[in-house]
Amino acid sequence: MSPPGNQSPEEGGICWLGILRTLLVQVLVLLALAGAVIRYLNWSSDAAWADFISASKSSVSDPGLHLQSSTPVQTFKSQKPCYRRT
Repeated sequence: MSPPGNQSPEEGGICWLGILRTLLVQVLVLLALAGAVIRYLNWSSDAAWADFISASKSSVSDPGLHLQSSTPVQTFKSQKPCYRRT
């Protein structure tokens, strides 16, 4: 009767080399994903910063441009306090 899994009786233990290879592949995939996430965050941060700078430069470059509100600002002399219902 032959042992199951085509293993000889001498190899009844744990295959440490296979576990080590699997662990190494998992670590490499984790490092690759971490590097991709960090690269994406740097890229998106640089893009957002460039957009912010270009928007602030365009508003500063035209000092004669003042936005006018279509509704007048109203001030109230006295206001009644709001009481919270309990």
